[in-house]
Amino acid sequence: MGKIFRRVLRSTYCLFLLLFAVNCTPPEDPIKCASKNTNCTITNSYGTFPDRSICKAANVAYPTTEKELVSVVANATKAKTKMKVATRYSHSIPKLVCPEGENGLLISTKYLNKVLEIDFESMKMTVESGVTLRQLIDEAAKAGLVLPYSPYWWGLTIGGLLSTGAHGSTLWNKGSSVHDYVVALTIVSPGSAEDGYVNVRRLDERNSELKAARVSLGVLGVISKVTFQLEPLFKRSISFVVKNDSDLADQAASFGRQHEFADITWYPSQHQAVYRTDDRVPINTSGNGKYDSIPFRSAPSLGLAVIRATEESQESLGDAEGKCISARLVTTSLLTSAFGLTNNGYPVIGFQNRIQSSGTCLDSLEDALITACPWDPRVKGEYFLQTTFRISLTAVNFFIQDVQKLVKLEPKGLCVLEQYNGILMRYVKASTAYLGEQEDALDFDITYYRSKDPLTPRLFEDILEEIEQIAVFKYGGLPHWGKNRNLAFEGVIKKYKNAKEFLKIKDEYDPMGLFSNDWTDRVLGVKDGVTVVKEGCALEGLCICSEDIHCAPSKGYFCRPGKVDKNARVCTLISNEKKTV
Repeated sequence: MGKIFRRVLRSTYCLFLLLFAVNCTPPEDPIKCASKNTNCTITNSYGTFPDRSICKAANVAYPTTEKELVSVVANATKAKTKMKVATRYSHSIPKLVCPEGENGLLISTKYLNKVLEIDFESMKMTVESGVTLRQLIDEAAKAGLVLPYSPYWWGLTIGGLLSTGAHGSTLWNKGSSVHDYVVALTIVSPGSAEDGYVNVRRLDERNSELKAARVSLGVLGVISKVTFQLEPLFKRSISFVVKNDSDLADQAASFGRQHEFADITWYPSQHQAVYRTDDRVPINTSGNGKYDSIPFRSAPSLGLAVIRATEESQESLGDAEGKCISARLVTTSLLTSAFGLTNNGYPVIGFQNRIQSSGTCLDSLEDALITACPWDPRVKGEYFLQTTFRISLTAVNFFIQDVQKLVKLEPKGLCVLEQYNGILMRYVKASTAYLGEQEDALDFDITYYRSKDPLTPRLFEDILEEIEQIAVFKYGGLPHWGKNRNLAFEGVIKKYKNAKEFLKIKDEYDPMGLFSNDWTDRVLGVKDGVTVVKEGCALEGLCICSEDIHCAPSKGYFCRPGKVDKNARVCTLISNEKKTV
């Protein structure tokens, strides 16, 4: 009894710290240089890539205008220098930003951050690619306009979110992907000597190349500016309905057509699903609600360290019950606080610009890291992996049923996800972008604990690996371009019906491959395979295990078939007497 009480007390304390609203130290620039703009390294906002490497570059350029950007690209092209675009906060998990080799050039869009034009009559807005989603939302609202759908995290730049296909949740209108609301785009690419070593292409909906440029992974050049088609500012009404997940498989596909901004948060081990009932209401409806997502708020560094130490202790002790207690407390608190939505009443009613996205841990005061975004690598805080994939609406019921079978076999197996707020399910509509969504789908966003030691398996390693493989291989799920471990991208380009058209435009825009790197070449099928086969490679998704050594046999984890999908190969904890296949 005392042990359970200590777990509850510790979890409650951690949760209190998470909910404590404070100002936050601003994130570091992801680029660090030994001397002024030379001898540089780059990583992402989480401080590490899936293979734990840090990418090097000889130089970094910070253009402040399109003219300066054109000059940077021209000079690098003339010198045949590899280039990569870096954004202000660098939130992509895969190695999209790494220039090839130590002689490469990073081009940061940090200072390409201006709103260029807002035309209320045509409801169009033109911005530079380094503008953040928050800037776009705020400036559009001043003109009485709004982006109808967006990601829930506003710390993304326009160029970054377009290049990786970032989205919100809807099956209505053109869908939830931000790139489908782009009506014009300027991209700066390498050119021939006759062209001055640079091409500046201004694309609009009359140009078929726009379908490639909308989701480009950064391999076509540098996006300079973007024009969006917006809408008049409107209001939404949001409420949450908690249900048993027994009929989730039947409800998931149809729920997105019933409500414009619908999403579902699923807690499989708790057998709960939280349905977001979210629709437009008349502009004169009373309410001025605001969204301040709890996971995106700043937190005291000391509190983050306590939370992380608790997780590490639970992992080392194999304390599944402790994880489940923590998960239930997190879930209860988030539901009680409406996930960070505030209003004078319920349902929450508010203007779109105030409730569509958030991220107050970016509201920055220099405070010597007393507080930080929970994932800031400078503090001992969250350290996680994300598996995010989209499954066709025609197959989501089967996928959900498979996950439920796993929960039945291992009831505590997915508490490890519920400590990170379960599985977020968002609706994504088929897109005309060549590397956009191929058909109407449901996006599953899963976040979970990552060890600081790449050779240390996590609790219920096999359950998480099997879910990933079922989604990506059994049901043909498409990985989010800006998230995921290596194995989710294996053979991915074959799943896109317009891949050849994209690659043709890539070769036309950048025939020398100056904006490509080893990672994008492998993802796009220019080179073979993205998996890395070595000792322990399956533990962090660098490979799918085929031998025990790919797991952690010295710690009792062996490569075995999945529990539900026998075609899956996963790292399973096995007692000494059961080590045979």
